[in-house]
Amino acid sequence: MNGRNGQMKKFQQKLSGRIFFALALSSISALALITVFILIQGASIIAEVGVFNFLFGTKWAPSQGDFGIFPMIIGSVSVTLGAAILGIPISICCSIFLVEFAPAALRNLFRPAIQLLAGIPSVVYGFWGLLFVVPLIRGYLGGPGLSILAGSIILAIMILPTVISISEVSILALPRQYKEGALALGLTHWQTIRSVQLPAARSGIVAAVILGIGRAIGETMAVIMVLGNAVAVPQSILDPVRTLTTNIGIEMGYASGEHRQALFATGIVLFVIIMMINASAQYIARRK
Repeated sequence: MNGRNGQMKKFQQKLSGRIFFALALSSISALALITVFILIQGASIIAEVGVFNFLFGTKWAPSQGDFGIFPMIIGSVSVTLGAAILGIPISICCSIFLVEFAPAALRNLFRPAIQLLAGIPSVVYGFWGLLFVVPLIRGYLGGPGLSILAGSIILAIMILPTVISISEVSILALPRQYKEGALALGLTHWQTIRSVQLPAARSGIVAAVILGIGRAIGETMAVIMVLGNAVAVPQSILDPVRTLTTNIGIEMGYASGEHRQALFATGIVLFVIIMMINASAQYIARRK
């Protein structure tokens, strides 16, 4: 009887392991299928136009056979970089405040409010930016208002909950001995945070930054409403631009033939950019 029970338990364990393996494999398979589909749809137009002309061409006129996405690459990079510069320092400082300085009552108030930011639809952010951020930029800094700066401000707000939440969890996960030992050696509270806790939580913070940048570079609806969507290389942060994602969102509804293939090829470029961001972040984390 005991032998039968032991065999049954082994069978259940093997079955559970195979089920979890199949579930894990399904997520990887979905990613592989999406990647293969985009490559099949977009690789032919890149081969026809040429990689250099596609990536560094400055003219996007599908009806005339011109498929240069360089202005949109610059637009995506500049808006994402602006969002990172504005949002990441604020996010990390906020996570430090919540972990180390905020009273329990204030912490319990701030955490749900920050998490609520993640649940707000992106179109609401875009609408708010169109009504408030764009007019402020136009009135105080000049230009049309629809600009890189407007998009950077909106995306910086949108990445706050992601970076704050993961950075906070990373700091909270550190053993208490790190902080207690540093304080016992005579370090001040701020020196302990700067020299011990932040370096120890580096991997989690880097992961938070990667996810925040991924959210920013992949956002579509909010930035469609505040960027101006001009297909031109910007000269300043007050110029309107179009990103890779907004180009796909705006034109996919009516695109066909080579035009549609070029939009899928734009998706391939987005894949490559995100892979480069991940690889760079991992390389920097390993070096440090």
